[in-house]
Amino acid sequence: MLPQSIFKERRQQLFANMLPNSIAVLFTAPEHLRNGDEYFTFRPNSDFYYLTGFNEPEAVAIFLKTDGQEKFILFNRVRDPHFEQWFGYRLGQTGAIEQLGADEAHAVHSLNEKMPILLSQAKYLYYAFGRYPQYDQQLDQWLYEIRSQIRSGLNAPYQIINIESILHEMRLIKSAEEIELIEKSASINAEAHLRAMKLCQTGRYEYEIEAELIHEFTRQNAREETFGTIIASGKNSCILHYRANDRQICSGDLVLIDSGCEYFYYGSDMTRTYPADGKFSAEQKMIYELVLRMQAAGLACMKPGNPWNQAQTAAIRVLTEGLCDLGLLKGSVDGLIEQEAYFPFYMHRFSHWLGLDGHDVGSYKVEGQWRLLQPGMTLSAEPGLYIKAGMENVDKRWWNIGVRIEDMVLITKAGHRLLTAEMPKGVDAIEQSMAG
Repeated sequence: MLPQSIFKERRQQLFANMLPNSIAVLFTAPEHLRNGDEYFTFRPNSDFYYLTGFNEPEAVAIFLKTDGQEKFILFNRVRDPHFEQWFGYRLGQTGAIEQLGADEAHAVHSLNEKMPILLSQAKYLYYAFGRYPQYDQQLDQWLYEIRSQIRSGLNAPYQIINIESILHEMRLIKSAEEIELIEKSASINAEAHLRAMKLCQTGRYEYEIEAELIHEFTRQNAREETFGTIIASGKNSCILHYRANDRQICSGDLVLIDSGCEYFYYGSDMTRTYPADGKFSAEQKMIYELVLRMQAAGLACMKPGNPWNQAQTAAIRVLTEGLCDLGLLKGSVDGLIEQEAYFPFYMHRFSHWLGLDGHDVGSYKVEGQWRLLQPGMTLSAEPGLYIKAGMENVDKRWWNIGVRIEDMVLITKAGHRLLTAEMPKGVDAIEQSMAG
């Protein structure tokens, strides 16, 4: 868990990037009804958590920068002994000041009374429209109320700035403390994969493999998944975000496992592809090793100063050359790349950012140019190759072979470091591990 000093430093950095006479408004995520009167497990909005470290629902964080003062104001739920008897402890307003370092804390039910006054103190409003429509409407109502009282001396902010332009740049470069949590999440994920790999056998059901992963996550206090676990066997391995996890694994199948867990809100994301029989067929091995070569080519590009898309470009060239060698594509490599002839086999990107979100925040282009990699960035390296049954001009022996290999990467001053290196991925290493 991160100490409160980290959240305070982040708030100070936000204030440093805000204009004078400005206010920033951040809502946490809403609760979502599951069914009846049951709600899904609450998870705070990542931007909100990044600045506050607070994980209760019904909360709004205000950052007010006026007249040389910087205030962190939190609206949250009041203490309620009856509620806490049924559902657990609430922090309350006193706790928000003492434990979170808020300068002020108010009951969340006083928002409509206090927010117009707070907003009227600022010329600039930092907010992210479009994420939660119900909160957008609430903010619009407060601004309307201020404008309707202009003759009483109230003035609404006259410029709205997207707060994500500041926050997401902050979140893109990870601190040493964040990297430690991400590494721990990656290690738990790798240990879960090792358990799951040993259960990848003909006759098992996909959900049995899923259960092994979730067991290990929970055992190590990573009790939430970064995303819904993917256990895709046989033809399902060619579905990128397959989620049913209910098929029985058959002899000759590949089993693609893509999973992630959150450790104190920081997520991992790793994919491996295993042969259900413990040994790759000749065709599976050729496809698998081609994806390995794709990943190696992309990883070689992952170092400071290189543009983010360079890894994708390198992987596509290796893929296209390999598909030509296997007879799955015909023509000149450059021409095939220009035509995107590889796209039916590989339709996603090589990489995405990692952090508080599975696909973490941060733009991939800056002023129209691909972003250059910097130390402290964490991202995936996940090439794939998917050959669905019935693909035109593809021999049946290749059908239903779907392979994805994904590792987690930290950009360092010297180049990069794999955070999931402990997990086997070579053909011999996988076959030996499964035999063992």
